[in-house]
Amino acid sequence: MARRCVNAPVHPVMDAITVLPLDDPAAWDAYVVAHRDATPFHSSAWCRAVTKATGHRCHALAAYDAKGAMAGLLPLHHIRSPLFGQALVATGFAVDGGMLVGSKSVAAALSEAAAGLARTLGISSVELRGGPLPDGEGWRREDGTYAGFIRDLATDDEAELLAIPRKQRAEVRKALESDLTVTTGHGAAERRDHYRIYATSVRNLGTPVFPKRLFDAVLDAFGDDADILTIREKGQPVASVLSLYWRGAVMPYWGGGTAAARKLRANELMYFALMRHARAKRCARFDFGRSKVGTGPWSYKKNWGFEPRPLVYSRWLAPGEAARDTNPNSAKYRLQVDLWKKLPLWAANRIGPLIARGLG
Repeated sequence: MARRCVNAPVHPVMDAITVLPLDDPAAWDAYVVAHRDATPFHSSAWCRAVTKATGHRCHALAAYDAKGAMAGLLPLHHIRSPLFGQALVATGFAVDGGMLVGSKSVAAALSEAAAGLARTLGISSVELRGGPLPDGEGWRREDGTYAGFIRDLATDDEAELLAIPRKQRAEVRKALESDLTVTTGHGAAERRDHYRIYATSVRNLGTPVFPKRLFDAVLDAFGDDADILTIREKGQPVASVLSLYWRGAVMPYWGGGTAAARKLRANELMYFALMRHARAKRCARFDFGRSKVGTGPWSYKKNWGFEPRPLVYSRWLAPGEAARDTNPNSAKYRLQVDLWKKLPLWAANRIGPLIARGLG
């Protein structure tokens, strides 16, 4: 069951819309299922997993029309960090989220309620990663930083190869001819290997790794709608990705590779094998996730034939407050990133989760 929200005040009526704390998990899930724009990050499963793994409290706000029917939903996580400050985030550790609504008046009521909740809790910022863009006092748009990548899957392997631009297609064909092997699952061994690979990858990029219990909690919460695909060389894992499956789309969410993966073309095999695996699970779309504009991952996804789609987020700030900075590419973190790359993996894995749980 979803975690009940606490400390959320009752909000006044706005244009016959009332916003209240949501304490009915069944109503939450039913609204998400019925809404065409819902993402896995709106689900009670995601919010429950984040709270279980990190301790960041969930505050879900629901909007009701004059007849008492639910007309909007906004799940928020109260992210707290001694390094990065506090924020209400929709939703924690997600690349999407924001408000689920059916009208501008509902969006206005929910955004006002979110700002009111932040003031009540003494929090200076609300971050909405997707959904309608509020235009009330204190809200601002944030664009130009991220792009999303999604396209339809082809009908078979050969058609999938032809959908990939020529240069990248050649790399994929070489990977398919290699002796690398593919495994999928969500058992203890797959989880262990995935975390080791992912932790190594992000350490090499100079960023702290999320707690392993976050990956475990997401896999447990989503059941058959999440799994791990791993590429192995002579039985040893060299690349691995944890994916979500949502409404006919596969979403490779947390993935990485060892230093040897690039030379082995393990990443090329991993994503192509995931496309094949997703088709077997009756997926029709491949959601390659978001990347910062102009970065290596952004270019890599373009090389696969995906067109970037600009992502626009929203942020509310209390008067006189500055936005928290969690961007590892920020100039203020340049020295820390360079030092982190040199840490032994055991040290990065011990310290990293304590830092990364506050990124949200």
